Amino acid sequence: MPHDLSVYISLTSFGAAEVRRHGQEWFTHLSHAAGADGVEVREELLVDAGRELPALADTLRRLALVSVYSCPTGLWQADGTLDEQTLDRAMARTSDLGATQLKMSIGDFNAASVATLPLLARRLAEGGPTLTIENDQTEQAGTRVALQRFFDATDAIGLDLPMTFDVGNWHWTGECPQQMAALFAARVRYVHCKGVQRQPQRWVAVPLADSAAPWRTIVHAMPTDVPWAIEYPLVGDDLTAVTRTQIDHLRATARHQQGQPA
Repeated sequence: MPHDLSVYISLTSFGAAEVRRHGQEWFTHLSHAAGADGVEVREELLVDAGRELPALADTLRRLALVSVYSCPTGLWQADGTLDEQTLDRAMARTSDLGATQLKMSIGDFNAASVATLPLLARRLAEGGPTLTIENDQTEQAGTRVALQRFFDATDAIGLDLPMTFDVGNWHWTGECPQQMAALFAARVRYVHCKGVQRQPQRWVAVPLADSAAPWRTIVHAMPTDVPWAIEYPLVGDDLTAVTRTQIDHLRATARHQQGQPA
């Protein structure tokens, strides 16, 4: 049955300096006012986690918003060992927040790391939030080879890990987003939406409508029964109106994908 897309806002979209100045709770209220279904709380933007997370958890409950907790540290360290300390802290903070899922990258997962997968499986079997694996902007954790090797290894031991598919990050690692969508769509449980433009020395994130990439063909390969998150700059004099417009744009895109009038 057709449904309206769940749209989240990654709170980085409002700019790191602004979010640190006003706090993620302030932007959570703004996201709710703009019509978002949830927010992605970013560890790297927490100034005082011990104070901010309980306040955020209370606000999210009162506003009936869903949340995702994003940890920027990779799961595996440079020597191939599982970073248990980071995982435990991230899982605890995700639970403190009341978030439904924790988003991380595989970090420096390599051949030696395969032996640590049963340890990860045991940690996750203890309960708690769902762990999703994101393709990041690095060669070791954001390329087809790296992620396919990882998911093949987890599948081999019966560890079913869902994926956060970042539409734009593939450009940073030189992959074809359409090919990656075809390869990974079946395991996607969360979508990061961003457009991209190429500047002389780097790629930058932009709103989808301004993207130099064929974003429609990519997002049309994504499931619409999972949340899509805005993760591109949201700027303007009326931030609530700007955010509402972008949320409406994503929902219209999903309705078109489902064959409904946009």
